[in-house]
Amino acid sequence: MRVLRMAAAAVAVLAVVGGAEAKDWSKVRIGTEGAYPPFNNMTANGDLVGFDIDIAKALCAEMKVECEFVISDWDGIIPGLQAGKFDAIIASMSITDERKEKVDFTAKYYNTPPAIAVPKDSKLEGTSDENLKGVNLGAQSSSTHSNYAEEKLSSANLSLYPTAEEYKLDLVSGRLDAVVDDVVVLSEWLATDDGACCKILGTLTPDPVINGEGAGIAIRKDDGELKEMFNQAIEAIIANGKYQEINDKYFTFDVYGG
Repeated sequence: MRVLRMAAAAVAVLAVVGGAEAKDWSKVRIGTEGAYPPFNNMTANGDLVGFDIDIAKALCAEMKVECEFVISDWDGIIPGLQAGKFDAIIASMSITDERKEKVDFTAKYYNTPPAIAVPKDSKLEGTSDENLKGVNLGAQSSSTHSNYAEEKLSSANLSLYPTAEEYKLDLVSGRLDAVVDDVVVLSEWLATDDGACCKILGTLTPDPVINGEGAGIAIRKDDGELKEMFNQAIEAIIANGKYQEINDKYFTFDVYGG
């Protein structure tokens, strides 16, 4: 980019006065889990695919920066961001007050409700705490869904798993009576051969304090410039139709939400 020398010098002075050098965002490292289909997962060939991944690529293209994806276990993904292993998290992370204490967030890029899935022959009749009393319920640890279960479904016997794939295996094998996760994640799984055992019992009414404002991109608190770049790019891909194109690739309904 061509800039006047005087303008460049002024920027440099401001950076020094501000106590920090301006960062070069020509390359952005994006942390993701790679184990949460259809949002982010690895194929048998080792390719990283999913809604989160396509959105990330579209945002990087809009910002005209190079993307590099870094796979991280979910439980360590925020510490990884804080430690500088990557610059942003695009992994279906819900924007919550608890997480805002550790990281900053962009605006949401999608928002879908949680749901309960059970075996097709389940006798359960509802998704309330009373309905699920004594039920062996599974959820992914350190997620808004596990937090919801701990607070709103405390009568159930909750088991936490490092990944969604592990609770799915236990539901199929009969070690769990029900699981809680995003309705899209569960619905996509149920449409596969592995998920043919089960059905959606019902959706849950999100609690804004627990479930947050939707999924956003997590950024370190001192990287406000990168946050603004992502926010502008999110607005741009919604306006130019790229977001809708990606949405329609994965879903038959709008996941952006109101």
